[in-house]
Amino acid sequence: MGIVVQKYGGSSVADGEAIKRVARRIVEAKRDGNDVVVAVSAMGDSTDELLGLASQVSPLPPARELDMLLTAGERISMALVAMAISDLGFSARSFTGSQAGVITDSVHGKAKIIDVTPGRIQSAIDEGHIVIVAGFQGVSQDTKEITTLGRGGTDTTAVALAAALDADVCEIYTDVDGVFTADPRIVPTARKLDTVTYEEMLELAACGAKILHLRCVEYARRYDIPIHVRSSFSHLEGTIVRGSIDDQAHQESTMEAAIIAGVAHDRSEAKITVVGVPDKVGEAARIFTALADAQINLDMIVQNVSAAATNLTDISFTLPRSDGAVAMAALDALQDEVGFESLQYDETIGKVSLIGAGMRSHPGVTAKFFASIAEAGVNIGMISTSEIRISVVVSEIDVDAAVAATHTAFDLDADEVEAVVYGGTGR
Repeated sequence: MGIVVQKYGGSSVADGEAIKRVARRIVEAKRDGNDVVVAVSAMGDSTDELLGLASQVSPLPPARELDMLLTAGERISMALVAMAISDLGFSARSFTGSQAGVITDSVHGKAKIIDVTPGRIQSAIDEGHIVIVAGFQGVSQDTKEITTLGRGGTDTTAVALAAALDADVCEIYTDVDGVFTADPRIVPTARKLDTVTYEEMLELAACGAKILHLRCVEYARRYDIPIHVRSSFSHLEGTIVRGSIDDQAHQESTMEAAIIAGVAHDRSEAKITVVGVPDKVGEAARIFTALADAQINLDMIVQNVSAAATNLTDISFTLPRSDGAVAMAALDALQDEVGFESLQYDETIGKVSLIGAGMRSHPGVTAKFFASIAEAGVNIGMISTSEIRISVVVSEIDVDAAVAATHTAFDLDADEVEAVVYGGTGR
């Protein structure tokens, strides 16, 4: 008998009927002889509704209190799922993140998991219960305050539980049938992938594919936890995320063709340009230290060649749009110290990325990518690459055209529509 960890997203537990359907799915896994631990998200759009309530009473709610508010959504879901399981004749026990032993740092709103001490979960399993855990939350190791893990945090909760319990697999249930070669809402002919390596999934997640949270994939890779991405609305086999691009079996399978895992896009970023930075040692370090101190994660960074006449340069970078105001304030406070001329902020951008391990050993991928975007009449603003990824920044209104053109150029289109978004969000 093995342990299976399952995660159900907001669309999977959106209402009473959905919760009953999820309960039946959980009970099926139990009947198959598995010990089952489940991480659940808040119902439907509950988190957004709670954020809306917070904004009605306070323009800038204290971070501690906001976390206390937002964790209520998952606590509601966990109790309702446990009730539905009980009605099916099985015993279930629900736990908050702190009760489940999810230990985090003390950063409210985007805490990181430090450790999981699943003593109460293991005891409940040993007593024969199905365990339901509120995702997205934990308790700070230092302050003992309730914390949240940020958007998509229930994915991370599930994988962290799987690692702590030495589970056989972590099943991430969403409202699509697996990982597709592109967002099915933009490319209806996107193909479902049977398997994806950790590295490819990391790049897809980092580049905007919302099917899995980036930190969840990082956690799975670190502890070698296989993830099975599948739909809670069907019984089709999904996509298995496991293995490395450096594994011999994967290398042999990609030797004969340039394998592209997919095309990802992201409309949640903004671009800041620091204009007229003195081109001397240490100025860039000051700029990025200030942003790091403000807890802002940066994505693409480009520095222009210094102008010979002025010895000044421009530095541009992308960041989450939600952090734009904080970043601008941090940089504005630094202007006199660094001596740059001005700041420019643009939130009308989008990022399009091509990901695939095969591009490591196949020339011409970059040329084809840029040619397809050019043929779609889309202008490129910034370029960034890694070993298995090429990303470009384009105008937000051009994202769909760039994704569709790239998907077709690399022969990723299926012969017929096979991508179904059951819940309407792709998560």
